[in-house]
Amino acid sequence: MTWLVVQTKPKQEDAAELNLSRQGYRVFLPKLQQRKRVRGKWQLVVSPLFPRYLFIDVDYGTDDLAPVRSTVGVFNLVRFGQDIIPVPDEVVEFLQVQQDPDLGAKNESDWPHKKGDKVEILQGPFAGLAGVFDISKDEERAYLFIELLGRASRVVVERSMIGDTIQI
Repeated sequence: MTWLVVQTKPKQEDAAELNLSRQGYRVFLPKLQQRKRVRGKWQLVVSPLFPRYLFIDVDYGTDDLAPVRSTVGVFNLVRFGQDIIPVPDEVVEFLQVQQDPDLGAKNESDWPHKKGDKVEILQGPFAGLAGVFDISKDEERAYLFIELLGRASRVVVERSMIGDTIQI
């Protein structure tokens, strides 16, 4: 069996997951529980870790993939040129282990940084600077306060660019 990446139509990840499952495919839609502002209030929201993408386990080379492409909620299979490239099993297994079995999602509070933590910025235009972690913008980015031109400025930084917490 081989894991492939399926691109869904906007905001139709759950519909694609349901319809592919009904067709007998093994589907994995990684999710993240995070705090978001909804109608002016902070709420815990479970949303896809990779918006518009999910994984499907098929017998590549044997299974007919035409039904996948015509499934409600599915846009297409992810390709590089004309080739459908499988995802290594280790990648999907790692993502599956990270999911909370009760929620079906990774909790944002599992991230190593909390509000007020002084962190090191490892890459990007602010590399080498220290910042104070404020809050997550989404699953990939966070707000930090950094010292610029003599005052604290709030900037958005990719989480992968944030290093360890620095002791004050």
